[in-house]
Amino acid sequence: MKVKLLAMKTPIRRILPVFLYLAMPFVWAAEPDPFRTEVIAPLKPSPQLSARVGEAPCSTDLPSMPLTAIDAVDLTLCNNPQTREIWAASRAQAALVGVAQSAWFPDIDGRVSATRNFTDARNFNQNTAALTLSWLMFDFGQRSANIENAQQLLNAAASSQNAAVQSLFLSALQSFYTAQATRAAVVSATQAERSAQEGFQVAEGRYKAGVATPADRLQAQTAFSQATLNRIKAEGEARNSLGTLANVLGFDAQQRIALVEYQGMPVEKVFQRDVDRLIDEARQRRPDLKAAEAQLKAAEAGIDLARAQGRPTVSVSTGPTWQEIGGVAANGGNVGITLNVPIFSGFETTYRVRSAAAQAEVRAAQRDRIRSQIALDVWKAYQSLTTATQSLKATADLVASAEQSERVALGRYKAGVGTVLDLLAAQSALAGARLQRIQAALDWYVFRATLAQTMGALDYTLLQPAAEGRP
Repeated sequence: MKVKLLAMKTPIRRILPVFLYLAMPFVWAAEPDPFRTEVIAPLKPSPQLSARVGEAPCSTDLPSMPLTAIDAVDLTLCNNPQTREIWAASRAQAALVGVAQSAWFPDIDGRVSATRNFTDARNFNQNTAALTLSWLMFDFGQRSANIENAQQLLNAAASSQNAAVQSLFLSALQSFYTAQATRAAVVSATQAERSAQEGFQVAEGRYKAGVATPADRLQAQTAFSQATLNRIKAEGEARNSLGTLANVLGFDAQQRIALVEYQGMPVEKVFQRDVDRLIDEARQRRPDLKAAEAQLKAAEAGIDLARAQGRPTVSVSTGPTWQEIGGVAANGGNVGITLNVPIFSGFETTYRVRSAAAQAEVRAAQRDRIRSQIALDVWKAYQSLTTATQSLKATADLVASAEQSERVALGRYKAGVGTVLDLLAAQSALAGARLQRIQAALDWYVFRATLAQTMGALDYTLLQPAAEGRP
């Protein structure tokens, strides 16, 4: 039901001042961002997580010095297309907050028409012009609910951006550490190849001296060839890992990248903390859980919005008019109040509310699922880091004993009191121990970053001690 009360035409000189007075605040429309949505939008991903003093602007080029872990993260957050994607999505949601806020302001519409009329008696022109200001005064909570929905979705977008940035942060570290580990594996494979070559040369010399069998020489030659093949494979894996790192950094896979020298194993640390406390801390900090909670609040605001859409609205309108018919001009204006009362809409409002309530239940279930997943993520990351920390010491002992065993086996074989099988077994064990040591160090670095990411605390502060030692 609509009730519209219109005043009689009044002279334009009386309407125009009122109209201009109402329209004056809306000169802001000429500004590109009158609601300052860029201010409420999240920061760009790179400075958001920097936590460093004197941070340099984003760079799109590789540094002149060999790449460090911090350099890898910087380039990833500056160059990777995903950072631009998630930031653009956040700014789009911030703009939707401006769309919701615009409903509090009036609409100004202009209309001009020109018509040529033909009749039996005569032909004449009819020209009209009107400027109308319409303002929704009361909507019983519809605009407030819409703004709350948009604001909570912006909070969700900001938290989702933070989660995506931390994921990229972790990906950059994983790729960097993997590239370093595969390069260290090449060094280890080269050392194994040299040891196998030395064993082959000893076996060949003993064979030529008549104190070794042809089988000894062939077995040593086979081990040397296998070591060469392992070194070639390791070099291929190292090239692939550099290509993966270049891709994460936002470059083409063939981009040449120089890494800092591998400085050995990380310092062993003890990570014996209360897991329950870690899980509680993670649930307070995890950006994906914050995003889920914001989405739940947005869905709850959607219920209020659905209810408000079925309630009455009150709006006012005013504006001057001008009309010319057959050379006779007339000025006027109107002022009106409109009350719109929805009486029956085929139960549309009922089912909109039911749909919004069900959507809120979906968001609540998603939030609870993420809360449960956080506990599992923290538990697995903590246990993995604990295992990697213990493996560092175990692999250090393993390498030390394997090196000593290889030296003894080589000395015994040279002295003629050991067999070539003993030497080959010792060399193989040493090569395996070195690779396990490299893998243990890689696991330690990666699982340390993974635990920080599952805690929602992965940022540059994790790399500060490593930056001093050039990992």
